[in-house]
Amino acid sequence: MATHQLNINGKQMTVEADADTPLLWIIRDQLKLYGTKYGCGIAQCGACTVHIDGTPVRSCVVPIERIQNRDVVTIEGLSENGDHPVQEAWKEIDVPQCGYCQTGQMMSAAALLERIPQPTDEEIHRAMKGNICRCGTYPRIMKAIKSAAKIQEA
Repeated sequence: MATHQLNINGKQMTVEADADTPLLWIIRDQLKLYGTKYGCGIAQCGACTVHIDGTPVRSCVVPIERIQNRDVVTIEGLSENGDHPVQEAWKEIDVPQCGYCQTGQMMSAAALLERIPQPTDEEIHRAMKGNICRCGTYPRIMKAIKSAAKIQEA
């Protein structure tokens, strides 16, 4: 067990964990930030997506030792002053059915819109490819990303 200094959602935090403990479990179990979900545990479904230094990453396979001195943002930290354009669009379009995958979907969509403010359908498909929705809300996800791009532009 070791002490790790983390920057989560803009706040410096200290946690105790083994170096190989996945970031997901630190976020959920120690920091009590439950928006990041456990899905598959092998980085295939996207439910655990967070941003590390602005890049969407599957937190279930990132050992805590690899995020020292890096900025981690969870769904709870996506917006400082209310809803992020992606969160606004998700509500406007009423995207979720069960909702389990949606925080990971939103984190991937937010990273896409940060890189490409007005993505094409192909760019959206490519960016969202690794996020699985068992309910099949993909058409609404696509529509919400396009709506978020418009909200962000305004």
